[in-house]
Amino acid sequence: MKNKILFVVSLLFGLMFINAGLNKFFNYMPVPKDMPESLMKLMGAFMQISWLMPLVGVIEVVGGALFIPNKTRALGAIVILPVMVGVVLTNIFNAPSGLPIALVMLVINIWVIIENRKKYLPMVS
Repeated sequence: MKNKILFVVSLLFGLMFINAGLNKFFNYMPVPKDMPESLMKLMGAFMQISWLMPLVGVIEVVGGALFIPNKTRALGAIVILPVMVGVVLTNIFNAPSGLPIALVMLVINIWVIIENRKKYLPMVS
C-alpha cells in the first residue's frame, strides 16, 4: 500500500515539475494578474539572465521525468531539490500565498529522499 501511495504522489509530483518546466519554453500558462510586485520584479530580473530560465526548465523536466519511475526516483529527487528550495524561498520572501503548496512539495521531495537514503550511502561513504 505504501508503495502505491508513493507512486501516485511521485507521479503527480513529477508531472507538476514537467508541466512547470515545459511552461518555461512554451509559455502556455497565463501569469496571474494578482501577482505581488516584488515577485514581478524578481521574475523580471531572472529573465534578464537569458540562460537561467531555460536551465531551470530543463532541470524541472528532467527531474520530473526521473522522479516518476521507481528506479530513477532517487536521482530525480536530488536533481529537483535545489529547484524546490528556490521555490520555497521565493514563496517565503515574495509570494507567501503559495507557501502551503510549496511546503507540501518540499515535504514530498524530502520523503522520497529519506525513502531512498540507502541509494545515497555510496556517495558519502
